[in-house]
Amino acid sequence: MSKDKTAKRAASSAASPRPPAPGEAPHEAVDFIEIDAILTLRRMIVRAPAPKGTVLFLHGFPETLTVWKGIATKLAGAYDVHAFDWPGYGQSSRPVSDQFSYAPRAYAEVLKAYIERAGIDRENLLIYATDIAALPVLLLALDEPAIARQIIVGDFAPFDRPQYMWENLQNLKAEPSASPTRAYMNDTSDEILTNVHRRGLSPAEQFDLPIDVQQDMARSWSVDSVTSADAFGHYYANFTRDQNVLETNLKRLKTPVKLIWGEKDLYIKKEMGIEFAAKTGAKIDILPGIGHFPHLQNPEHVIEEIRASFR
Repeated sequence: MSKDKTAKRAASSAASPRPPAPGEAPHEAVDFIEIDAILTLRRMIVRAPAPKGTVLFLHGFPETLTVWKGIATKLAGAYDVHAFDWPGYGQSSRPVSDQFSYAPRAYAEVLKAYIERAGIDRENLLIYATDIAALPVLLLALDEPAIARQIIVGDFAPFDRPQYMWENLQNLKAEPSASPTRAYMNDTSDEILTNVHRRGLSPAEQFDLPIDVQQDMARSWSVDSVTSADAFGHYYANFTRDQNVLETNLKRLKTPVKLIWGEKDLYIKKEMGIEFAAKTGAKIDILPGIGHFPHLQNPEHVIEEIRASFR
């Protein structure tokens, strides 16, 4: 076992970060938590002095938990905040695909295990999940409606609707297009990391990522010979199957769900969210001038939505 993995295993048994002392500003603590013999997740926790509840943030592609740092710090005056790197992203484990499928259903099991191992009170938990994180949360909620008090999702593909998806994403779903598309993504990783959040936005609407987010995403693209594009490709290889499971079982979805969607999302068009909202009776907020990453482009809106959900 490498020194890196040994350190992760040792850190996974460490106590959770303490709440801030009186007068002390909330601060994030990053450590590792072991899920099973194969998976160890890097996580971030920011504790509140007297939390009203817990918020669990779940990132998408090609992000890491660092995208939630600013939002978490602002929320932590009133809420405990958790975030972790999915397997295949950030500094979490990256097993080969015959050990872990990276499928949405597999991610749902990872999420369930994290909530249990972190000792999070489900009755006071809000889960905010974007992009690849949203389908796993909803799949878990089918079987465990009490997994959270509310789920907020957005900018994802709940159903198999090619007309609402960016062509390259649809190409990842099956061969013969999947392998060359994944290879292309690996060959153009620098371009993806630089521009993935800008596409579809006018020059006036485009924005830069915080430097620590940029650096962590770049540093974390390839770990243990598995890239984030590889994990993304494995996810999409199982995507249609798990989308169909969700659509077939929508009547079993009892957990309160809200949708937040960028009006200018180039990757997953807003019509996907509108259809999901119509089928489930969920409320959807479509944000004008916002692309695929509302939490990065307009974090204040995300913060207000979370505060409102606890009122």
